[in-house]
Amino acid sequence: MSVDYLLKPPVDKFDELNNLPTWSFLVESGQGRKVLFDLGIPKDLNVYPPTIVNDIKKHGWDIRVEKDIADILRENGLKPIDIQSVIWSHYHFDHIGDMSTFPDTTDLVVGPGFKQKFRSAYPTDPDAPVRESYWEGRQLREIDFGDRESPLKVGSLCAFDFFGDGSFYLLDAPGHAVGHLAGLVRTTKNPDTFLFMGGDLCHHGGEIRPSSHLPIPDRVDIPLQDALRTRLSCCPGGASFRRLNTRRGRKENEPFFESRLGANLTQVMETITKAQAADSQNSIFFIFAHDPTIRGVVDFYPAAANDWKRKGWREKTQWAFLRDLAPAAAAAAE
Repeated sequence: MSVDYLLKPPVDKFDELNNLPTWSFLVESGQGRKVLFDLGIPKDLNVYPPTIVNDIKKHGWDIRVEKDIADILRENGLKPIDIQSVIWSHYHFDHIGDMSTFPDTTDLVVGPGFKQKFRSAYPTDPDAPVRESYWEGRQLREIDFGDRESPLKVGSLCAFDFFGDGSFYLLDAPGHAVGHLAGLVRTTKNPDTFLFMGGDLCHHGGEIRPSSHLPIPDRVDIPLQDALRTRLSCCPGGASFRRLNTRRGRKENEPFFESRLGANLTQVMETITKAQAADSQNSIFFIFAHDPTIRGVVDFYPAAANDWKRKGWREKTQWAFLRDLAPAAAAAAE
């Protein structure tokens, strides 16, 4: 995917976003209630309404999915009927999966404004990007973040206590799409640690980092791919990346990029600004929906993510996105 489809301003020698994943999260409460946050992409793209199938073809996106989330659950001893709710961070095709693979006992949870936007869906509206069958026969729950004068908040983000015990919050993260949600799940107690599921709050680490809360360190250790290693004698230091940012008209501790894709780009930036405070906390591990840097670092299902802090996942991935910018940073250092 072309970088300029998603991000601005450009960075020299960084033109393509390749091999983007789409992550789904299984969240289980202390009482055994199980929910999924996002479903990714289904293995059969023809389950989408025609407008989505045609859009994928128009862009020429090479999409490869071997298994539905329901298949992965079954292979690991969990049945789709065991899932109480599926939460869509938003309605875009790469997050909604195939709801027909889950029984009608599984609720579908969406963000504010979803029902109003999709009072008619496909096939009633032939151009709609979602099917009515996704929620027909099952409970469609739209999250209400409550009294806007005194809402429940996690940091600066309005929150909804999903299980009612403080272990899992849905977060109001507007901008990218109508009803866009993020999630914050408690992974340990004493000390308290959390995993922040960002959805499409951002599409690259350089949209949220660096920030006034989290400046680029002087020493930057990032994994360089073989092809990149042959072009660079060493990884550029923090000063080189800061210089790259300022030469592009950005501030040293301002994210490298702004989003070019969103229903309301002003809200996108406001949401990112609010999320930056959480992203800077050592007790929070932030993962956005298409984050490629966690590959080879995190343990995937059926392993648990609760022990992420002891395993150092945050430190190993936090600045890994800088490898995309390393050639330009090295040139800026010359």
